[in-house]
Amino acid sequence: MAEDKFPGWHGTTILAVRRGGKVVVAGDGQVSVGQTVMKGSARKVRRLKPGGRDVVAGFAGSTADAFTLLERLEKKLEAAPGQLQRACVELAKDWRTDKYLRNLEAMLIVTDGNQLYVVTGAGDVLEPEHDIAAIGSGGNFALAAARGLIESDLDAEAIARKAMAIAADICVYTNGNLTVETIEG
Repeated sequence: MAEDKFPGWHGTTILAVRRGGKVVVAGDGQVSVGQTVMKGSARKVRRLKPGGRDVVAGFAGSTADAFTLLERLEKKLEAAPGQLQRACVELAKDWRTDKYLRNLEAMLIVTDGNQLYVVTGAGDVLEPEHDIAAIGSGGNFALAAARGLIESDLDAEAIARKAMAIAADICVYTNGNLTVETIEG
């Protein structure tokens, strides 16, 4: 979601890296309210199992809003098993057009190991370039670091961990307490 839509709103940092037949999604654990750190060990990356199939989702933004979106995504995935793109598009359509959902302040990174998407309340379902996606207040730092590391011999998890450490050193709304989920394509 555009930063200008929620002035002064700061989320978190979620990074996804696809390499070697795997997608690694990493998220920091900091929950900030204004300039205060309320919690340092939140889990913002979740493994969903709609219909017995694994999907990994990471969220930035309001936790309650993100949980609402994750529940909706699970329902969309149950209605369209194995069709991650369709489920994400349906979620984005609802998010943009539903009067209640339209006000939710969050973003999602979603992957089934093969496909990787960023889903926003503006109706976007974006496939990232260079097999890397990042969202949240530290997202651009993590994205830049991962893009620089993707040329190395590191595996997806090592790239994600190093890039998140760089983001945590730069962004005051990001910490080094990571939740990391790996899913194979």
